[in-house]
Amino acid sequence: AHQGVFGFGVSARSGQSGKDVIWVPTEEEVVTTMLDLAKIQPRDYVIDLGSGDGRIVIEAVRRHGVQALGVEYNGELVRLAQCLAEVERVSDKAQFVQADIFETDFSAATVLMMYLLPDLNLRLMPTILKMKPGTRVVSHSFLMGDWAPEERKVGDIHNAYLWIVPANAAGNWTFSQSGGGLTITAAITQKFQMLDGSTRAGSRESPIIGGRMRGAQIEMTFHDAAGMVRRLNGSLEGGRIVASIGGQAGTIEVIGVRN
Repeated sequence: AHQGVFGFGVSARSGQSGKDVIWVPTEEEVVTTMLDLAKIQPRDYVIDLGSGDGRIVIEAVRRHGVQALGVEYNGELVRLAQCLAEVERVSDKAQFVQADIFETDFSAATVLMMYLLPDLNLRLMPTILKMKPGTRVVSHSFLMGDWAPEERKVGDIHNAYLWIVPANAAGNWTFSQSGGGLTITAAITQKFQMLDGSTRAGSRESPIIGGRMRGAQIEMTFHDAAGMVRRLNGSLEGGRIVASIGGQAGTIEVIGVRN
């Protein structure tokens, strides 16, 4: 517990009640693991939902120099986090607000941190999936239903999970080679980051194999008109997919347009 921290007269204790959860401080080792999973870059904006005493926000600023925000319902914990940020001399970049996470707009985050209960993760998931593709989401201990994480760090006691918000690639697409040549159509279905469906090249229809999104990046494998294995890699940009298709016959550049 922090009692009168550094003379600021702010008190907080592990197990202190909040709106939807009790506060349990995140151990230093777990904070490090979560930050490492997120692969934070200097231009990232980190938001921690249910930030408690602010240690994840403060450490993100200390280690990476980013702008970071903690959203916490308990006012005592907000004041404690602000005090600790001042002590660590990061209060210019580490900000804290007292707010309900379900009434807060956190869409500007490029990295979202969470240590919440599973039912709260599920309530947040629809909002998270509407965030900008490529946003990294890291949760301590708890998953988000059947949305499979991209990466996980599993320890003896604590686990951490990473998701990357996927772009929406579902629909019917036509991929055309610049200047004419190869044309492939694809009917893509999507569940979270996983892609399914089929492609058609000439008269040959082929199931999509290993299709997935990683943010705006797309990859999938299929067979071309000659039955040869082809691999498409590219990115979904402004409603188009700019990609290369490689295989034994070489690599070509294509543009995909949603029909």
